[in-house]
Amino acid sequence: MALARGRRSESGLNYWPGFVDALSTLVLSIIFLLTVFLVVQFYLSQEVSGKDKALERLNAQIAELSSLLSLEKTSKLGLEDQLSQMRAGLAAAEAERDRIAGSGGSAGELGKQLDSEKQVSARALAQVEVLNQQISALRRQLAALEEALDASEKRDKESQNKISDLGQRLNVALAQRVQELSRFRSEFFGRLRTILGDRPDIRIVGDRFVFQSEVFFDTGQAQLLPEGRAELDQIASALTDLEKKIPPEIAWVLRVDGHTDVRPINSPQFKSNWDLSAARAISVVQYLISRGVSPQHLVAAGFGEFQPIDTANTEDAFKRNRRIELKLTER
Repeated sequence: MALARGRRSESGLNYWPGFVDALSTLVLSIIFLLTVFLVVQFYLSQEVSGKDKALERLNAQIAELSSLLSLEKTSKLGLEDQLSQMRAGLAAAEAERDRIAGSGGSAGELGKQLDSEKQVSARALAQVEVLNQQISALRRQLAALEEALDASEKRDKESQNKISDLGQRLNVALAQRVQELSRFRSEFFGRLRTILGDRPDIRIVGDRFVFQSEVFFDTGQAQLLPEGRAELDQIASALTDLEKKIPPEIAWVLRVDGHTDVRPINSPQFKSNWDLSAARAISVVQYLISRGVSPQHLVAAGFGEFQPIDTANTEDAFKRNRRIELKLTER
C-alpha cells in the first residue's frame, strides 16, 4: 500500500515539469508573435506614411495641372475671340470685294487710289528710314562730342591744377627772389650809409637814398660837379661789388630819379623842368656806367616838379624838392 502511494507520488511529480515547459513555450510563442506583429505594424505605418507623401505630391501636381488647364482655357478663349474677329474682318473684306466687283469702274479708281496710297506710304517709310539714319548719325556725333568734351574738361582740370601748382611755385620763387633782393638792398644801403656818413644833404626816405641836387649840380645845370663825381665814385664801387654778389637770375636795377622844384625853367638848354630832371638823371647814369656799373642794371627817370616831398612855397621846400633819388628795385 505504501508502495502504491509512492508510485502515485512519483507519477504526480512527473507531470508538472512538462506542464511548465509547455506553458513557457506558449508564452515565448506569444511574445514572438507580438514582436512580429509590432515589426509588421512598423513597416505598414512607414508604407502608409510614404503613400501619404506620395498622395500629397500627386495632389500638388493635380493642382498645378488644374492651374495650367485654366490658363490654357483662358488662352483658348482669347484665341477664339481673335479668330472671331478675324472671321468678321474677313467677311467684311469679302463684302467690300463683292461691292467693288459689282461697281465696275469704281474698282479701278479705288485700285489707283490704293496704289497712290501705297506709293505715299513707301515714300513716307523711306523718309522715316532716312530720318532714322540721320538721328543715328547725330547720336554718334553727340556721343563723340560728349567724349571729346569730357576729355577736354579732364585736360582743362589737369592744366588748371598744373597752372595752380606752377603759380604757387612761382609765388614761392618770387618771394624768395624778393627776400634775396631785400637782403642785398639792405647790404647796399648799409654800405652806402658807411660810405656817405651822416650828411644833412643826403637822406634815407623809405627804400631810397635822397641827394640834394646841389651835391651833384649847379642851379639849372645837368653837368656833374667834381665833388658830385667823388660821391658817385663811392656809389659805383658799392654797385660793382653788389653786381658780383647778386645771382644773375634776380632781375634788379638801380633807378636814378631826377626831381625839380615847382618854379618853371626856360633856358636855351632846357625848355622845361621835365628836360632838366631827365638830363640830370641821365648824367648820373652815364657817369656810373663810365665807372664800371652795368647799363642793364641802371634806369634814368625824370619827374620834373610833379612829385614834391614838400608842398610849401618856401625856399627850404624848393631846396628839398630839387633832388636825385637812388632806389634799388626789381626790373
